[in-house]
Amino acid sequence: MTSPHTPQDSLLGKASGYADQYDAALLFPIPRAPQRASLGIGSQPPFFGADLWTAFELSWLNARGKPQVAVAHIMVPCETTHIVESKSFKLYLNSFNGTAFASEQEVRQRIQADVSAALWQGGAVQSSASVRLVLPADFDREPIHELDGLSLDRLDVDCDRYQPAPDLLTAAFDEQPVEETLTSQLLKSNCPVTGQPDWASAQIRYAGPQIDQAGLLRYIISFRNHSDFHEHCVERMFTDIWQRCRPTKLTVYARYTRRGGLDINPWRTSHPGALPPNVRTARQ
Repeated sequence: MTSPHTPQDSLLGKASGYADQYDAALLFPIPRAPQRASLGIGSQPPFFGADLWTAFELSWLNARGKPQVAVAHIMVPCETTHIVESKSFKLYLNSFNGTAFASEQEVRQRIQADVSAALWQGGAVQSSASVRLVLPADFDREPIHELDGLSLDRLDVDCDRYQPAPDLLTAAFDEQPVEETLTSQLLKSNCPVTGQPDWASAQIRYAGPQIDQAGLLRYIISFRNHSDFHEHCVERMFTDIWQRCRPTKLTVYARYTRRGGLDINPWRTSHPGALPPNVRTARQ
């Protein structure tokens, strides 16, 4: 018997109605632990980080019934016990469409409280999601920027493996360590329930033995037919690089293109530091 909070029990990939009256019960939490356990990650992950969400389809009514719109930036700490399944989050945001709120501040606080509660699934909220709303007057200030770093995609490599292949990762352990930032726009994985493609750009920032760039690019491409959620893909990448290449510092960041008005951008790092700015790429 499956847990009541597995992806198969969610509305993902199923026909569903769209409620237009606020309903926090639409949020569907999925535990992080099973996927982390499959990677050998226990209760104390070897990384810090967060999942940066951008919701482009947020609307509600003001006290006079006039529609309001905003873009929402949501930060989900990676130490939460659960993630929120993305379709349920879209349905939840749609439930604001016909509901009146006194102010955008009330909307922001409601989203923060509901998402935080779902992320800890009934337990004590040890770290809250953060929510920032961008109103129409500031839309023109929302930048587009590609991930910084040296592009691996310049390399002319043969590719024939399309399931995660950590054995492609090698590093020069007998040479001087380096510090570099590498990027690729060739990351693709698939939704584990619907099979729909998820497209992303990836950034690997590390210090330590120099990673073979051709092998790293082929490794990123090897996710092409892999089925998993964005968060789990990035944690798999972090774990594989950490174990195979043994850097002293490592950060893995992926920006996935949006579906249904929502993008999810996981960021995992071996050392505490400032979050990357939640700035979308051209494809997002």
